[in-house]
Amino acid sequence: HVQLVESGGGSVQVGGSLRLSCVASGDTIGRYCMGWFRQIPDREREGVAGIESDGSTSYADSVKGRFTNSQDNRKNTLFLQMNSLKPEDTAMYCCAGRGEVTCAAAVPRPSDFGNWGQGTQVTVS
Repeated sequence: HVQLVESGGGSVQVGGSLRLSCVASGDTIGRYCMGWFRQIPDREREGVAGIESDGSTSYADSVKGRFTNSQDNRKNTLFLQMNSLKPEDTAMYCCAGRGEVTCAAAVPRPSDFGNWGQGTQVTVS
């Protein structure tokens, strides 16, 4: 059972950048599909980016070209580099693990993931 802890969120101006980290313990993230999700109050959680065990990445259309998902297997850490941030990117961002080598969908679906971190808040204004 993997435990996930996110960090790196904060407040940033429109057009700015942030780099989120997700440190895993209890298992090796490189063996599984990992995903980034975001949620704002009163709305459903949405998939942002996924990375499979072979390093293949996928992104929601709303973040393509601006966000980059990567992982450092030696540090057992997942990263989300977010550039050109927009107000609509404001949300609580969480990482999650699926327990399978593939992500099952072009854009990660929350229902496919079972291990969740607590999240880190990103505010763009």
